[in-house]
Formats: sequence, C-alpha cells, structure tokens
Amino acid sequence: MRYINESSLNMNPNGMDQMEKKRQCVGFAKSWMQAVLLCLSLFSCREDVDKSQLENYQGPYRISHEVELLHSDSALVRTKLMAAKQLEYLNRDTEFPEGIVIHFFDKDGTLSTKIRADRGFYDRKNNLYRGEGDVQVENLKKEQKLSSEELFWDPGKKKIYTEKFVTVEEPERTIKGTGMEADEGFNQYTFKKVTGEIDNAL
Repeated sequence: MRYINESSLNMNPNGMDQMEKKRQCVGFAKSWMQAVLLCLSLFSCREDVDKSQLENYQGPYRISHEVELLHSDSALVRTKLMAAKQLEYLNRDTEFPEGIVIHFFDKDGTLSTKIRADRGFYDRKNNLYRGEGDVQVENLKKEQKLSSEELFWDPGKKKIYTEKFVTVEEPERTIKGTGMEADEGFNQYTFKKVTGEIDNAL
C-alpha cells in the first residue's frame, strides 16, 4: 500500500498568488483584445449604414381595419364614418387609402345623405376631411347627386365644398360648374361658376 504525505498536497501560497495573477493578466488581455475588435467592427460597419434610414420615421404608427366612427349630438347619432383601412400618423392626421364612406342622419335618426370617395384624408389641425378620386354625394330625400374628383367636409362649419369641376344631378335638371359649396346634408348648394345646365327629360 502506498501512503501519500499530506504535506505534498499543500501548495505554496506564494505559488497560488502567482498563478492567480497570471490568470488575471491573461483574462485582462483577452478582454482588451475583444474590446478592440468590437470597436473596429463597429467602425467598419458604420460606413455601410444608409444614412436615410436614420431619419425620423414618417409612416403611420397605427393601422386599423374595418373602421366605424360615430359622432353623436344630444345622444343622437348624427354622422357615421366607415373605412376598410385607416392609417394614423404621429401628428394625429389620418388617411383612408382604400376609400371612405360618411353617412349623415336627421334628428329623427333617418339616413339623409351619403358621401363616398376612393381615398380619404383627415387634417387634425384644421379639423377637415378631404375625399379624392371618384367622389359621390347623394341626398336621399331630394334625390340629388353630386360628382367631383375632390371634396372637403368641414364638421365644425357643417359644410362641404370643392374648387374642382362638379356635376349635380336633380330629378328635373343637371348642372355642371366649377367650385361649389353646400351644407353637409347637401340640401342647399351654390356654384361659383356654372358652365352648363341641362333639363332632364321626364
């Protein structure tokens, strides 16, 4: 049987200190080299960054689908806005890229007027809606229709207007002109410049 001298298992404390110092030196050297390599890699990558990507994001921050917004007055729904898609921006402006439909209701809750457009926009600062493309307005009670390529709706002033070419169809006549203003229910309207009027055949 072989006996082991216990004294042979005890290491010199000075030796342990030297080994620990060597480990620390090696560890520090590795850390320093890694830091240098990291800085070099960041410096080399920075040259490849597209500066345009660092500009402030201008796109929508929220996208909603199948939107339906109701506006009520004295507990009665007066308008209903519907859109398949809504984009909201940081300045609180809104875009409806797939079209917009607005319904106006009488005090008794009856649907009176409809507005539709291929595209819609809402200017938050001026509280103003704008429709573009094929814009149609229909007064269901008076059976009159409006067609234009652009139309504004001002909810505060309760009016609709445009500076573009407009066609208004009534049961008895069709009027064409440039520039038009009306109440939001499209009950009464005024042309800025009439370019043609046709009596409809009965």
